[in-house]
Amino acid sequence: MSNIIVSQHPLARQKISALRLATNTSQQARELTDGIGRLLMYEATKDLELVCTNTEQSPIGPYEGEAIAKTHALVPILRSGLGLLNAASDFLPDAQVHHLGLFREESTLLPVEYYNKLPRKCTVDECIVLDPMIATGGTADAAIQILKTWGVPKIKFVAVCVSKSGIERLAHEHPDVQFFVAVVDEVLNEQGFVVPGIGDCGDRLNNTA
Repeated sequence: MSNIIVSQHPLARQKISALRLATNTSQQARELTDGIGRLLMYEATKDLELVCTNTEQSPIGPYEGEAIAKTHALVPILRSGLGLLNAASDFLPDAQVHHLGLFREESTLLPVEYYNKLPRKCTVDECIVLDPMIATGGTADAAIQILKTWGVPKIKFVAVCVSKSGIERLAHEHPDVQFFVAVVDEVLNEQGFVVPGIGDCGDRLNNTA
């Protein structure tokens, strides 16, 4: 599907291989997740429009300044999405940051919303959702639906590791959303875990396993 963009960067593949290791410390997991996030954010921001600003002065002579034309919001899904926030903020330092609290109920595998402080009216042109893992796709779908109801014109989704069935479901249900991912794993087991996957990102990033 054309709205699924899988990174082909060899460093992304190397970092994914390292991130899968069960013996990683939380610091290692955070550093690897951040590094993968930077590679994905490069892809996710390649199509940003520019606008000419003022005539500025370099040490040698005048030049026409340029700036990103549209306004953005970064939307980490709590809590593991915070592992991608520093990388995303470095790429878009002027972006708003809005947190969404969603978790997957263990018995039903359905998403449950517990935190949402979006402003009453949409205040940006584009949102980039941050969540390291897409398994069944239920949590990602809920986040996208929340943002569409809010009224944001354009949504992108950045994820580190996704299941084939989950990402294909999302891409089909949301053809207007672009998904930037580092790796697609074939297997989603009966418990809703991606195999081989990268484990429980929230626990691994926060040393709460």
